[in-house]
Amino acid sequence: MSDELVRVDLVQQADYRFDTRFGGEVPALLTDEPPPLGTGQGPSPVQLLCAAVANCLSDSLLFALRKYKQAPEPLRCSVEAQVGRNAEGRVRVLAMRAQLQLGVPAAQLQHLDRVLSQFEAFCTVTQSVGQGIAITTEVRDAEGALLKPATPLTH
Repeated sequence: MSDELVRVDLVQQADYRFDTRFGGEVPALLTDEPPPLGTGQGPSPVQLLCAAVANCLSDSLLFALRKYKQAPEPLRCSVEAQVGRNAEGRVRVLAMRAQLQLGVPAAQLQHLDRVLSQFEAFCTVTQSVGQGIAITTEVRDAEGALLKPATPLTH
């Protein structure tokens, strides 16, 4: 893949509420800080970060499975961010935990061990964010069986 420049433009609506524009045909998204700074009328920057990690991990897992002509749909992913104060007393995202769930039982998928061992390495956002924030991931199948325990992201 060649180098690419991605641009997002924000236009302030009021206080901490912004109209977030992605360009092209992509609809704008209203973003806002939660109270007491904002009014919580849209996702916060931390929620957007969680969404970016969840979306990229889900895309990466789906791509890896489809490479073997597997159908894991519908996938689910939840990401939690631990927000707290760092050593300097500043509020930061300290860690993230991702939980992915396949839409089918593991027995219906071939090459699953290979996919689970490498899909994270191809996730652009998670690998980038993970250089500064500890991210753990776990994967379960549709029946709740733990397929990949929550282990720290490797660089």
